[in-house]
Amino acid sequence: MSSGTESTRTDTVVAALFDTAIGLCAIAWRGESVVRFQLPEASEEETLARITRPFGGAPVAESHPGAVITEAIAGVRAHLEGAVDPLRWIDVDLRGLPEFHRAVYAVTRDIDPGSTLSYGEVATRLGAPGSAQAVGQALGRNPIPLIIPCHRVLAADHTLHGFSAPGGIGTKARLLDIERTPGFGEPTLF
Repeated sequence: MSSGTESTRTDTVVAALFDTAIGLCAIAWRGESVVRFQLPEASEEETLARITRPFGGAPVAESHPGAVITEAIAGVRAHLEGAVDPLRWIDVDLRGLPEFHRAVYAVTRDIDPGSTLSYGEVATRLGAPGSAQAVGQALGRNPIPLIIPCHRVLAADHTLHGFSAPGGIGTKARLLDIERTPGFGEPTLF
């Protein structure tokens, strides 16, 4: 994961739209690191608008991705077609984000496909038990969903709550289903 301190990286953000098994997604990158990922919106225009919003709504330069980003797009496509991949090999650039959010994203990125953690379990792994709500808030601001798999974090009772990506918990359920995740949405005995 990039710390964002390398001086060799360019500060120009570029984006591309691409088709997947779940619809049109978007990816934005700086250099060879992903800075944003967008799950499908209702239209191409909405998907592009959502990925550019953090840059003041100004259009980012659309570009044909280089080899590294092309490989990341291919990995995302394959994952969404059912060739489950943790996607940890995709470099992400989280510069400018709060330290707590970066820590939450690091723990979340370690959750394997087909597995889940609760918000409280993520908080405990951070060494901050009792901060489940703050974990949820950080995940709600995740700029790189799927690659940073916030959909793998569930409520303590294994139910699906609060997924801020387009399609809400329906999208979360679909992603978990693609990853063949057992037991989500099923209450536990205790």
